Amino acid sequence: YGGMGLDFSYNIAVAEELGSIRCGGIPMAIGVQAGMATPALTRFGSDELRKQFLAPTIAGDFVACLGISEAGAGSDVANIKTTAVKKGNEYVINGGKMWTTSGCQADWMCLLANTSEGPPHRNKSLICLPMNLHGIHIAKKIDKLGMRSSDTAQIFFEDVRVPCKNLIGEEGMGFTYQMLQFQEERLWGVATVLTPLETIIQETIEYTRQRKVFDQSVLHNQVVHFRLAELATELELLRSLLYRTVALYVEGNDVTKFASMAKLKAGRLAREVTDSCLQFWGGMGFTSEVLVSRFYRDLRLMSIGGGTDETMLSIICKFMETLPRK
Repeated sequence: YGGMGLDFSYNIAVAEELGSIRCGGIPMAIGVQAGMATPALTRFGSDELRKQFLAPTIAGDFVACLGISEAGAGSDVANIKTTAVKKGNEYVINGGKMWTTSGCQADWMCLLANTSEGPPHRNKSLICLPMNLHGIHIAKKIDKLGMRSSDTAQIFFEDVRVPCKNLIGEEGMGFTYQMLQFQEERLWGVATVLTPLETIIQETIEYTRQRKVFDQSVLHNQVVHFRLAELATELELLRSLLYRTVALYVEGNDVTKFASMAKLKAGRLAREVTDSCLQFWGGMGFTSEVLVSRFYRDLRLMSIGGGTDETMLSIICKFMETLPRK
């Protein structure tokens, strides 16, 4: 379908390299194409669907978006309200999606919707939804704290009709498929923060070495260079966890626990590094002229998007409960 047939570790290598871009929005938008809206289609979609949607997405001719979150259901995916009711050979879709990355310009959406009245983990399906259909309304482009180069949309559906053949895989398996997609999304997100955090630490070292306060460089203070050493150490630990998780994933293992741990740590470390380093930049750090202030805003999303820190902790706890009690 136009890809190179490489394993997932190459996605992570690309994601890590995209971290060299001096903003978060572009790596995130590319990530939606490569690791958020397309994994389920790649794995479970029909040949016809993959030719219609996956091939042009890989080629860059189509922009994809992922329709999961809603105003009342962000990390609580099981609680989404959007419905896709089967009528003849079509689904009729009603509802809406919120915080949809690339939603203002997308050619198609990987949509999660309720297709039956069954249990919340068994009544959902993923559907390839062309975004030019009658009844799709882009309500607004959301103004955000960070990631400002990436458009984020609020979208409503009013009696949108889509062929049943646009169903990805089996009906009722959408929640399971989406949980699998989340693993690649979260690992991509972790990979994209490694290089920015490394860059911020290095630029802070250089700045504090030059900046003089009370007749000595800021870096000369033990509290400063010890803190930067701690942050660099934490970053390398995160890198090791990511690489271990990716290696296990490529071997075919379920990495839900490790991916959740990496996502949790990446979000918290992104906040810790950008906040600590911005402090060492002093007044200059509070301006828009330096990279640290941009990543302070952009990388704040890491603890929210793709599952909040609290959601990651809940997942990790579920795995811990399976351990034998002493």
